[in-house]
Amino acid sequence: MYAEERQQAISSLVNQRTRVSVTDLADHFGVTTETVRRDLAVLERIGVVRRVHGGAVPASALTAIEPATTEREFAHADQKDRIAKSALEFLPGPGGSVLFDAGTSTGRIAALLPTDRELTVVTNSVPIAARVSGLNSVHLHMLGGRVRGLTQAAVGPEALRVLSTLRVDVAFIGTNALSVGHGLSTPDSDEAEVKRAMLDAAQQIVVVADSSKIGREHMISFGSADRVDVLVTDSGISDAARGELRNCGMEVVVA
Repeated sequence: MYAEERQQAISSLVNQRTRVSVTDLADHFGVTTETVRRDLAVLERIGVVRRVHGGAVPASALTAIEPATTEREFAHADQKDRIAKSALEFLPGPGGSVLFDAGTSTGRIAALLPTDRELTVVTNSVPIAARVSGLNSVHLHMLGGRVRGLTQAAVGPEALRVLSTLRVDVAFIGTNALSVGHGLSTPDSDEAEVKRAMLDAAQQIVVVADSSKIGREHMISFGSADRVDVLVTDSGISDAARGELRNCGMEVVVA
């Protein structure tokens, strides 16, 4: 097989599987890992793939662009509504504590909180805090810190300090992207620190993410895939991606 033919075949495999490793490609084509890395470098230069640690993903899967909350609110709205309803199953019982990460998917769950169940709610999201503050059944704790205008999330040392002292029953976490290799990821380092601290503060981690985020990767990983107890997503997730994530130990719930 000529190099050009192999590179075309590699490009097809990357787009079919959403992520491939250098070693798997070397075994598949019967060449050295150095040859595969050279092929990937060529494909990256022409914009077909993006190299990541240990392999490659489609060029469209890796992004550093972060949409604003108002833009994300209307993206995949139907799927997010179904995800929120399914995620309610994982709320703690009466008297339990729940942590809401900032985000449009987590915000939809907060909007559906039962009014007949007493819960302690902790959040770094200004919109979520405003939404649940009027519920008599909710004891609200708002994390302090600098509020990012783009996501309306409190970040920084104040939020991290409080989170380091907490232990909640369930954390509902949003993510900009989720892949087996890069885990949960986001473009912003400050939000990544807060999200990482939220993972550490929770006994059960429930990630809510529509299927468009599965197999994608953003710049900063804030948690490996095996940290997630439950992923609630929509029917757009592929069977292959579902299997890979389940192999990481997470329960995958399709809304």
